[in-house]
Amino acid sequence: MLLIDSKATDAAVACSRTLFERLGTWNRRTLDLLSDRIFYFMSWAHERAGSLDTLRSPLLAAYRTACLHHNTPGVAQLLNLLLRNYLHYKLVDQADKLLAKASFPENAPNSQLARFLYYQGRIKALQLEYSDAHRCLLQATRKAPQGTGTKALGFRLAVHKLLTIVQLLLGTIPERAFFREPNSKGPMRPYLKLVQAVRLGDLGPFRLAMEEHQALFVADGNMSLVVRLRQNVIRAGLRNISLAYSHISLREVATKLQLDHPEDMESIAAKAIRDGVLEATIDHKTGTLLSKEQGDVYATLEPGAAFHKRITFCLNLHNDAVKAMSYPFDAHKDQMPDADTIKERQREEQELAQALAEEDDDDF
Repeated sequence: MLLIDSKATDAAVACSRTLFERLGTWNRRTLDLLSDRIFYFMSWAHERAGSLDTLRSPLLAAYRTACLHHNTPGVAQLLNLLLRNYLHYKLVDQADKLLAKASFPENAPNSQLARFLYYQGRIKALQLEYSDAHRCLLQATRKAPQGTGTKALGFRLAVHKLLTIVQLLLGTIPERAFFREPNSKGPMRPYLKLVQAVRLGDLGPFRLAMEEHQALFVADGNMSLVVRLRQNVIRAGLRNISLAYSHISLREVATKLQLDHPEDMESIAAKAIRDGVLEATIDHKTGTLLSKEQGDVYATLEPGAAFHKRITFCLNLHNDAVKAMSYPFDAHKDQMPDADTIKERQREEQELAQALAEEDDDDF
């Protein structure tokens, strides 16, 4: 820690290597927590030195050893370090294969579980699995430390930045609560501009936000995901235009959306109609977009179906609560007889069976 803080990177790497080799000669459960910290600082030192790729094989060997020794803190730490190692070099496929083969220990600390969920959410987001990524990141926000320290705040900021982009890619608008907090208001301002641009469907503010804060997005590792938001901005703007105009030319739509290539407007609108984003048709002869009239949703069966779904959920929740109160967990264990009582019952049953057998012999 002293060498890393004093920026003596080469000495920190050499010291961490010596610690790691010395640790391999011991197999004591009392050293599990110490090995957890050694793995962390060794990875940090190599990351500062830019030689994190040379540490991949030793980390994999240490992970295998920790699994065999049932070193729960070491397994959790090493799994997170390996995921970070793969993501640092953008090896998403290898990280996903590691997730498929490895399992996170159940008794690991919440801090390690939060990091694992964050890395898992990032991997899922890069692989276009936005629903799974949203679920993992939402759990990471709940498991993350809620203190006011620098590390706790930095982790929450990283999770919320990625969660904001994933929610925008899913077509939902994030809540403004975290954007308004005093500690996160400044760092989250660039992402708030992205949210506003996607909500309005305006490519101008979106391009401006990307150009102005490109260095920040690259440093956060979210630039590739931010680029994907361009299609969502176009769809949101196209939907707003279709709701405002019943009859508009595709050329004028391209002008309002500020497209770089207006000739692609027809294919973009056709794809949006096919995906169900728009309720409209395209007149290819005149090159116009014809919006359909919005019907009364309360004249359909959708409100009744939604109401029925909510009632069913409430009834199931009530039934589960009643069962939980009627049959408390492990209530039967208090009524279990001890070994002496069981032996006494067996002896009485044997005597009763012998008496019945003697009565049958007398009757015969």
